[in-house]
Amino acid sequence: MTGTTTLTLGGLLAALIILSANLHPWWTGSREMKQLSSFGKGFAGAACAAACPGGLLGWVHTRTGTVANGAGERTGAVAAGATTTQGVTRGQLVGLGATGAVVAVLVVFLVGLSYKTAGKKDKKRIVGGAFVGSVLLLTAGVAGALSWLPDVLDVAGDALVDAAEGVGVL
Repeated sequence: MTGTTTLTLGGLLAALIILSANLHPWWTGSREMKQLSSFGKGFAGAACAAACPGGLLGWVHTRTGTVANGAGERTGAVAAGATTTQGVTRGQLVGLGATGAVVAVLVVFLVGLSYKTAGKKDKKRIVGGAFVGSVLLLTAGVAGALSWLPDVLDVAGDALVDAAEGVGVL
């Protein structure tokens, strides 16, 4: 696997720049929640991908950290002349089961469909939300705050399986 599970200050910088670029129009505008919906879709898809312990979604999640580290470290060195290679305390979402994986893949698929039908600005916001979500979920703080997500995905997956099997209907 060619990714990282350790985020550097540079990677954090890259995520915070993109987060700021997405929040600024909302903050200076009318502050309607619909302005953040595309960014939120991307973030939600990234959170579901981050819950996956491996596979393509897990690989993309860790690879995003590698990309963020490289871009942010170069940005920090050029803009501030400082080294930003110090690591940030890492975290990860754990505990996703097989039924939760079905829901996680479904959510990422639905975000992909939203991306396909979105306009140019919203496509950028979805990608920005996915990038920021994936990068921030490499930190202990955000991963800890969303530690409930794998359990929720598992419960939703169990409900889907129960519905498909007719549990409680027959």
